[in-house]
Order: sequence, then C-alpha cells, then structure tokens
Amino acid sequence: MQIPFLSFPLALNLFGQSVESADLIVVGLLILLEGLLSIDNALVLGMLAKRLPKHMRSRALSYGLIGAFVFRVIAILTSAYLLQWTFVKFIGGAYLVYIAVKHLFLDEADGNEEKVVLDDEGQPALVDATTGEKLDIDRENIEIEQRVPIAAALVTEEPEQSNAMPLMPSESAVCDVPARNQALFWRTVLVIELTDIAFAVDSILAAMALAGSRQDKLWVVVTGGILGVVLMRFAAALFVKLLEKYPRFETSAYLLVVIIGLKLLADWAFNSDWSFGAADWLGSWKEFWSGVEQFRLSCVHAYEQWLDTSWPFGRSEDVHVEGIKHIPHLLNFHDFRRPECSGFWIIMMSCFLYGFMPRKNDSKSSST
Repeated sequence: MQIPFLSFPLALNLFGQSVESADLIVVGLLILLEGLLSIDNALVLGMLAKRLPKHMRSRALSYGLIGAFVFRVIAILTSAYLLQWTFVKFIGGAYLVYIAVKHLFLDEADGNEEKVVLDDEGQPALVDATTGEKLDIDRENIEIEQRVPIAAALVTEEPEQSNAMPLMPSESAVCDVPARNQALFWRTVLVIELTDIAFAVDSILAAMALAGSRQDKLWVVVTGGILGVVLMRFAAALFVKLLEKYPRFETSAYLLVVIIGLKLLADWAFNSDWSFGAADWLGSWKEFWSGVEQFRLSCVHAYEQWLDTSWPFGRSEDVHVEGIKHIPHLLNFHDFRRPECSGFWIIMMSCFLYGFMPRKNDSKSSST
C-alpha cells in the first residue's frame, strides 16, 4: 500500500551514494543539533584559549581545528565499519545517553547557576546567572574541569616550580614569549585537541545513528562532521541568540540526543546477530546464544508477517548490500511505513517543538 505523504519523490544515486528526500530531514536535524551543541563546544574552547596571551589564542584554536578535522575524517572513514560490530553500537548509544543525562540532571545539581552570553568579541561566554558578572578564576576552573573530558588539570593547575614567574605576560608583548608561556601554550593545544575529539565523537555518533550504518548514506555522516567543525567555529554566536529567544532549545537538543542514543541501543539489542556467527570462542555458550538468535529471528518473521497482513501502511523490502552479511532486523527506523520509524520521528518532532515552548516565568511576564 502506497501512502502519499510517506512517499518521497527525490531519489538520486551519485557516486554510490543514495540521496532521498527523507535524508534532507536528517541533515536539517543535524544542523539544529550541531548548532545547539556547538555553543557548549565553542564555550569550552574559548575558556581554554583565554588562558593564553591574546596573540597566541588564534594559533592554539587553529591547531585544535586541524586536529578536529583530521580526527573526523578518520572517524567517518571507519564509523560505517565499526557500527557493524555489536559492542560498538552499545558503547555509542550508551555514551550519547550518558552525556545528555549528565547535562540534563547531573550538571544542574552542582548548585551554581551560569548563563551563556556573548562577550565583547561576539563569542559565547559564561557569566553568573544572578549578577551577570564574569566568573572568577576558581569557578571558571570548575567549569572547565566539568566540561573537558580529560586532562583539564593541564590548564587549571599551575606547575609548582613556576610560582615565582607570572602566569601570563602583558598582552602587548608579542615577541620573546617566556618559556613558561610556551609550555602553557602546548598544554592548552593538547587539551583543545582532546576536547575537539570528544565533541567530534558526539556528532559522528549522532549522524551515524540517524543515517544508519549503510555505506550509501556515508554522505550524511560526512555532512554532519563538516557541520560540527563549521558551526563550532563560526556559528555558535547565532545559536546563543536563538537560545536567548527560546531558552528551552538547549534542553530540547539534549532530549534529542537521548532519543538518538536510545535508538542506537535499540539497534544493538534487536538488530544484532546474537549467535555471533557461532564462533568457537563462545565455547559452551555457543548453543545458548544460537537459541537466542533463533528466538530473535522468529520475532522478526512474526513481526514482518503482521506488518504485511494487518498493518495498513505495509513495509518496504529489505535492502541487501553486496559484500556485507545480511542480518534480518526486527526494528527498522529508516522505513517510514513501519510503526517504530514513525514513532521515533514523532517523538523527535515532539522534543524539537518543546524548544519553542516559553518557560513559565516568560509566559507569566508576557501576560502581565
């Protein structure tokens, strides 16, 4: 049965890549996610770079940009193959859920409230939500340590031997930079590189979860990787202004990340070959896991039969990619006719629309 509003007219095949109208929805969602998450990325990188003299900041960020680009290229080239492995899907989905839950619940319980604003240079910066004043060095160090995944102490803690030497020279001194500032520069570059890599993992995983692990959808993942770098460097200020108008969009973005992470976990749980190809390393567990896979395949058969006979929208035929072992999927989040796919996008749209809802304080003030 063909449903008009689920049938998309655009279907191109360019250089082995499949381009469909539905992919444009995915790309649009990636733009929103990358833009909103880029605020936090740009904020952290700005706080790290501002530990350096002014003339060294742009060079440190440029080195970080090169590292982020190289890592994203490597991640994109390997991600489609990595997601064929069951355990990688589990790690990726669990990681996305973790970072979103951490932001939504754990970070808000630290007792300090900060607000993201644009500084004099038009870049995202943190200020105290109550007073509007810049954070002192101690609170800024706490923010860096909470947001930077690894090695934050390289920039937040001073070496003991350097107490007699000032941390930074005056910003007018552009030549003969002291050796200590050179050491601080390379430590900061290292932390920026590690932070860029951590943020790249978020965007690549989100793109792979939305586009699937199909080789013909690699262009969607490439688009997501490029958007992550571009928006983080050049468009974060635009999304800060968006948040000023729609404050709930930050929560909306992390809710979307949770749903995307759960989708990847569902793909791991219901669409993996649990017989593991009857590998010898399973030992005495080989028969048990083969039974689990047989049960999963029986569920796949029964569900597809129900879709063919009772579900009014039917389903699309499975696509077999040459050279890759075909594993029948119980859930298909990329077939708009199936209930799991439509349910996924309805939930995603609900989370997106939540970002437009005014906060209670805003609605009260507008009514008075």
